[in-house]
Amino acid sequence: MLKTFPKGGVHPPENKLSAGSATKTLPLPATVAIMVAQHIGAPAVVKVAAGDKVKVGQVIAEGAGFVSSNVHASVSGTVKKIDSVLDTSGYKRPAVLIETEGDEWAEGIDTSPELNTGIPDSVEDIIRKITAAGIVGLGGATFPTHVKLSVPQGKHADLIVVNGVECEPYLTCDHRLMLEKGYEIVTGIRILMKALNVSRAIIGIENNKPDAVAFMKHCAATHSQTIEVCPLRVKYPQGGEKQLIKAVAGREIPPAKIPVDVGVVPFNVATVFAVYEAVQKNKPVVERLVTVTGKGLVHPSNFRVRIGTPISALIEAAGSKPDGTGKIISGGPMMGKAVASTDIPTTKGCSGILLMDEKETARRPARNCIRCAKCVSVCPMGLDPYLLMPLAEQQLFDRAEQEKIVNCIECGSCSYTCPSSRPLLDYIRMGKSKVMYNMKTRALKK
Repeated sequence: MLKTFPKGGVHPPENKLSAGSATKTLPLPATVAIMVAQHIGAPAVVKVAAGDKVKVGQVIAEGAGFVSSNVHASVSGTVKKIDSVLDTSGYKRPAVLIETEGDEWAEGIDTSPELNTGIPDSVEDIIRKITAAGIVGLGGATFPTHVKLSVPQGKHADLIVVNGVECEPYLTCDHRLMLEKGYEIVTGIRILMKALNVSRAIIGIENNKPDAVAFMKHCAATHSQTIEVCPLRVKYPQGGEKQLIKAVAGREIPPAKIPVDVGVVPFNVATVFAVYEAVQKNKPVVERLVTVTGKGLVHPSNFRVRIGTPISALIEAAGSKPDGTGKIISGGPMMGKAVASTDIPTTKGCSGILLMDEKETARRPARNCIRCAKCVSVCPMGLDPYLLMPLAEQQLFDRAEQEKIVNCIECGSCSYTCPSSRPLLDYIRMGKSKVMYNMKTRALKK
């Protein structure tokens, strides 16, 4: 029997339109806009100025403190200016704009496709290279990877869980990465096991990707005693770290705790591949795989894209924006965010661009709650969305905090299943943000 998480979950249509599309390399754009803050934590500090010449892989902004991350030039050329550009939040943020000139890489970066499976002996060298490469959680969380490798004093990790689930509808970039870079991913896992002094790893993959399950088992065959591939029953949001860890390892993460509290350190497969490239090839995060998809697109595809490329270039490469497009979403339909402009640049955390037509995106009028409790039954965190929404709507934030609104993982299962079309997640997300602000303010006053 296939494993899964026990509490809640939904089964939205998968719509994996681009699953059969082998990764294509997108041509270099004329200009890139590289966001300075592409990670959780302190924004990086810009180290270049207008008129400077840069090469691919050169640091253009340094991480400011421990929980921060370096940012690198994704193209070679001339720094046009340091400016504020629109990001997926709808606000303007600092970015470095570079005009592309050729494709000259910084010295020491190995761009060859040859596989290197030799693991370094020095843990310090591994962590130093990962830190220098600016690796963050490429599944979308964008938490700096080197911080995860520094297990807090008094805690101990004995298991790595690798997220190859890709439960979000439409997205297929992780699926393609496993099919095309399986050996590199296995080597990346071994590097992380070395860095954390862990002897066991589990790769979780939903069973709607049987080719990826089979190929990753083949790639890990020589390490079968330490690296396990675990097929999972298809259920959203199985890619959530708490849900995945419960599914593959049977370990429950208590409220207000993190995975390492139960001995687990999780990584997305794209992050693991980036670790391989950083440690074995000295290559920083200057590009990533992005799914560009939608039912109206001529060529739903997976592209290898340089960071900072405008999403308009990805859409054009997939066949241009269809008539009647209602929304362009960065990410998937469940957790992604609609963008205000196609000039927005791709970032480290951008796994997909989804185009949905006006009929798909039209919201039905919200009606009164009928107390059916469907939102309660599908919530993977055991919350009461029907209650949290009015608490946020009426700004009863102290009560919302008591009802554990901060435990919401914003998966959208409640909104998806609501027969009254109530905007549950919209209000819960707003309320959660306010409650977290209040909690931080209280902590600072102590």
